[in-house]
Amino acid sequence: MASLQASTLILSSSKKISAAIPVPKLPRVPLSVPKIPKRSVVEELNIRAGFTKTVPIDVESYNSTSIANTQLYALLEAVADRVEMHNNIGKQRDNWNTLFLNSINMITLTAATITGVGAIGGAGIPLLALKLSSALLYSAATGLSLIMSKIQPSQLAEEQRNATRLFKQLQSQIQTILTLANPTQEDVKIVMEKILALDKAFPLPLLGAMLEKFPSKFEPAVWWPSKQSQNKTKAQEVKFHKMAKNGWSEELEVEMRDIIEVVKRKDIKDYARLGNLMLKINKILAISGPLLTGIAAVGSTFVGNGSWAAVIAVAAGALGSAVNAFEHGGQVGMVFEMYRNNAGFFRLLEESIEGTLEEKDLEKRENGELFEMKLALKFGRSLSQLKELARKSAYSRREGTSIDEFANKLF
Repeated sequence: MASLQASTLILSSSKKISAAIPVPKLPRVPLSVPKIPKRSVVEELNIRAGFTKTVPIDVESYNSTSIANTQLYALLEAVADRVEMHNNIGKQRDNWNTLFLNSINMITLTAATITGVGAIGGAGIPLLALKLSSALLYSAATGLSLIMSKIQPSQLAEEQRNATRLFKQLQSQIQTILTLANPTQEDVKIVMEKILALDKAFPLPLLGAMLEKFPSKFEPAVWWPSKQSQNKTKAQEVKFHKMAKNGWSEELEVEMRDIIEVVKRKDIKDYARLGNLMLKINKILAISGPLLTGIAAVGSTFVGNGSWAAVIAVAAGALGSAVNAFEHGGQVGMVFEMYRNNAGFFRLLEESIEGTLEEKDLEKRENGELFEMKLALKFGRSLSQLKELARKSAYSRREGTSIDEFANKLF
């Protein structure tokens, strides 16, 4: 009975304790998993490699550069193809000159020989056959001579040689842009304009696109894009009195202007004189050759009716052969084209210097020291010789005298 009371007492006390100490309910705390920021493949690789600081990439600029890069590679392939085409066609046209010249001379000399035999022949010689043969040969020589004088194969070959050289220069320029710089759409546009200008200056086809071989006036060759006139702002018209930026100084600008004066007064003027002289000589020879062989063809038909007909036919044929040999063997057309190309070279230098000096923002110009070094190399001079030439030009302009040397020493 006592044990029962004790157990009852313990149970009642435990109930009281449990009732007296209530367990507090903990508030519900919402659990949220932090979101891992998404990274690009490049950023992830940089972080794994230990580069925690990454430079943001302008996607639009990157895509523009990539497109320009691809376009320049396409233009580079086109330029390489043009180099090969002009090289092959230049060799072909040089062969034309040799084959045409040899053929015309052989035909003319053969016709002269037949005419001479017919003139001294006696009984039993078929005079009619000889007269007909010599007349046909002279006529063929006249026709070939007219064609050769019209197209001037030696001049055509020189055009293709120049085109090959200039396209190779452009090819090197494109490779330099791809190697050293981030190309832009402006670079693509400039290269495209240069390619089209070269195509226009040195056409490949003969019919419809061939350059005029006997122009009324000598003009330098132009193989670069025409410079569009730009409106000058007031800021561009300001004179820079003190400049020492991007390799340029006021003294260097004055030196460039003095060199332009020498190029205009000596080099361009002299090549224009020589070009006009060769143009006149070529015109005379181009007319004389076919005219002499034509006279010989007519004279050969009168062989047997008098001694003078044979003399005229033989002499005119021999002179025609000599004229053709001098014109095409001496490659007078090629010399004319060489003078035209050289005059164009100096015109390009003149425009390049003037265009550079017109740009008043010095940062947009090519580095002055580099520009001066390139110009000296194009003239075949050292830097000290170039400065001496500028001093002579300034002195001659002040004194009103003519300078005694040319700007170019290379050719």
